[in-house]
Amino acid sequence: QVQLVESGGGLVQAGGSLRLSCAASGFTFSSTIMSWYRQAPGKERELVATIGSAGGSTNYARSVKGRVTISRDNAKNTVYLQMNTLKPEDTAVYYCNAVIWVTKVEVKTYWGQGTQVTVSS
Repeated sequence: QVQLVESGGGLVQAGGSLRLSCAASGFTFSSTIMSWYRQAPGKERELVATIGSAGGSTNYARSVKGRVTISRDNAKNTVYLQMNTLKPEDTAVYYCNAVIWVTKVEVKTYWGQGTQVTVSS
């Protein structure tokens, strides 16, 4: 079955860096667009970054652009989120996301369990 397992979260001071990882299994990772989302307490889940299947196309939320880099290693079935110059407002649970074609006309969305990122001021 599809599994997305995030790791790398933690507590960091403002200005610091973290690298999140998401290990994927149970689907054809190299053909799948992958994304990172985050959800802060009391707020809706929001898209942070997306990367195309080959890794050549990326998109970022305006709030993180220039500070965050999404990348992937298709040989390791892993997607990463490098976060630099972290701010307290980056504090959230970060989720890995995959939208997978299960038939020619049907897609399913899968989520990891999330990893907590806390940025202290």
